[in-house]
Amino acid sequence: MSDSEKGSDLIPEPIQAYTKASTGGEDLENGGDMSDDRTIESKENFTRKISSKLTDAENFRIDTSKPIPPMGDNKEFPPMLPDIAAYSVAFDGKDDPIHPQNWPFYKKLGQCAIIGFNTFCVSFGSAVFAEAILPLAAKYHVSYVVTTLSVTLYVFGFATGPIVWAPLSELYGRRPVLILSSLSFCCFNFAVAVSDRLESILICRFFAGCLGAAPLVVVPASFADMFGNETRGTAIVIFTMAVFVGPLVAPFIGAFIVANHSLGWRWTEFLVGILSAASFVTIIFLEVETHHPIILVHKARDIRRRTGNWGIHAPHDEFSLTMREICENNIARPLKMLFLEPILFCLTIYNSFIYGMVYLFLSAYPIVFARGYGMKPGVAELPYFGLVIGQIFGGIFCIYCEKGYNKKMRASGGKIIPENRLPPMLVGGIAFPIGLLWFCWTGNYHRTVHWIVPTVSGLFTGFGLISIFVPSLNYIIDTYLFLAASALAGNTFLRSIFGGVFPLFATFMFTKMGTNWAGLLLGLFSVLLILCPLSFMKWGKKLRQKSSYAFDLS
Repeated sequence: MSDSEKGSDLIPEPIQAYTKASTGGEDLENGGDMSDDRTIESKENFTRKISSKLTDAENFRIDTSKPIPPMGDNKEFPPMLPDIAAYSVAFDGKDDPIHPQNWPFYKKLGQCAIIGFNTFCVSFGSAVFAEAILPLAAKYHVSYVVTTLSVTLYVFGFATGPIVWAPLSELYGRRPVLILSSLSFCCFNFAVAVSDRLESILICRFFAGCLGAAPLVVVPASFADMFGNETRGTAIVIFTMAVFVGPLVAPFIGAFIVANHSLGWRWTEFLVGILSAASFVTIIFLEVETHHPIILVHKARDIRRRTGNWGIHAPHDEFSLTMREICENNIARPLKMLFLEPILFCLTIYNSFIYGMVYLFLSAYPIVFARGYGMKPGVAELPYFGLVIGQIFGGIFCIYCEKGYNKKMRASGGKIIPENRLPPMLVGGIAFPIGLLWFCWTGNYHRTVHWIVPTVSGLFTGFGLISIFVPSLNYIIDTYLFLAASALAGNTFLRSIFGGVFPLFATFMFTKMGTNWAGLLLGLFSVLLILCPLSFMKWGKKLRQKSSYAFDLS
């Protein structure tokens, strides 16, 4: 697939400045002229190619072993539509008000708040139950390692759920997937809260994570639907903050709930259930569809109802899938992309390590502040706010860096160069090991070092977390565009495995090796991983040109 073909396949109408028109080769960004007829043809081809790519239509299998069913009632087959393109709907120019990128700012902001809150609920639920690990171990007379599975299985659910949710959101839209996911998440959280058996608690925790994980991949894809490249980076900061702040605020709240004898550990899940129920209601009544092909499906359906012309359709309607085709071609896509795409795999390894460290801190911070400094439950979780403040600074830094990215994009004639997203990653890649080593080496000497010293290290660690994560997500979205949900599903799959495994060995590692040497080992890994963004800054374009899924837009 050539560069020009790749670009025209997946670039939405409001940002078609990135490529040459497939119908004539003129560079529209640089003043190429197109007649109205050719513009219409370009729009139709563009939307049809998107739907073909999302449904993997090239791999359709048509069963020819059986005869075509008759029309019935002795009717002959009607003639084909004279010109199918004339019956296919498209967006009405770059300024079409139904296109998500043309929505008013207040509408976009409202949608960001709705789906951002949904993301926060899911990430918050992953860690708030961590404070129930010891009470559960005492109640059911098992090792705390067994009850740690309540966190591990939840995060493992993050690995499995998006593999299904992401392709379904590309086929059927973002809204139906978020509705189903939110309802399931709500139900399983209440199921955990009322369960009496440890086995049912662990099983329900897994399904809460699995079925509730849709926002982790659908929300950033929805942001990509609504925002162009000049503003999407800022929107992704909102998503990333929801993903990372939730697990770090949750232990503080969970500790006070568990310590309150009138509430107890079950109320950690009741709280998540109540929050998720509120999120479900807002999605049902206030969230609107953002996926471009599905918006055209809704537009075509409305026109059919009003005109009675049943030939009118959206390009997405031309491709229907069987369940087998969905499983073989679409649900398998995220894993294919993860393991066949060097760009996605290497960035995901870096992301996964960083994400795993978030859940490792859920074990490391209590070792330092509760066991080492003797802080009481609730108070021992206050140092997490050092990480949260650092993340806020990291988010501000990433938003500031968007100015430089937009300046480079304008200098290149409005064309996307994904590698321009990566410089902030280098800053975060340096800040993160500094904060990690600071925390582990000062926290190891609690008798001589004041507790505020390891707490302040969170400013660097939190800053690094966000500064690494945001540019990497933007780079993935810029690279894979309309397949971003599948790419992010593959990313979420591997990073969630890391997030689930890290808490299992964290306590043993910090206890046996000592906080200082464990931190040194992890710090060296984080320094080594800086090679990932450096490599892509140099060879990223060549890798994208050789990719079957990535699109070279430069």
